[in-house]
Amino acid sequence: MEDFQVILRKNNYKKINFKVSKTQHLLIKATINGIKGNFILDTGASNSCVGFESVALLQLTAGSSSTKAAGAGATGMFTQIAKDNTLQLGKWKDKAFHIVIFDLSHVNEALIQHKAKPVQGIIGADVLLKGKGIIDYYNHCLYLK
Repeated sequence: MEDFQVILRKNNYKKINFKVSKTQHLLIKATINGIKGNFILDTGASNSCVGFESVALLQLTAGSSSTKAAGAGATGMFTQIAKDNTLQLGKWKDKAFHIVIFDLSHVNEALIQHKAKPVQGIIGADVLLKGKGIIDYYNHCLYLK
């Protein structure tokens, strides 16, 4: 019987490693517009997002958004959107990536309290759906097609 990693590779899936933080978050490296950053891989987040403080770093052009964000412990948060960016996770790439921008300070404050590094953003279900994502929790890797 063929190993599932071999089957995924034959089906053009790209393997992206992630780490599990002290806070049990899945931490993944991503590159947006050629700039590397640290992100939380969050299957429960409908959209990928970055914090307002990372807009300049990631060379995003923020535009208006009528969407209000909601997350753990917060609702109705102001958002902006940055359209048509390049997102790269390992060798997987999306050249027309839209990303939500909102206040991630509460996430980073919680990470820092637990002596974990802050993140630039969250990779959400939008990426997982687009890339037909498969998460191998045991081996700490994500596969995207």
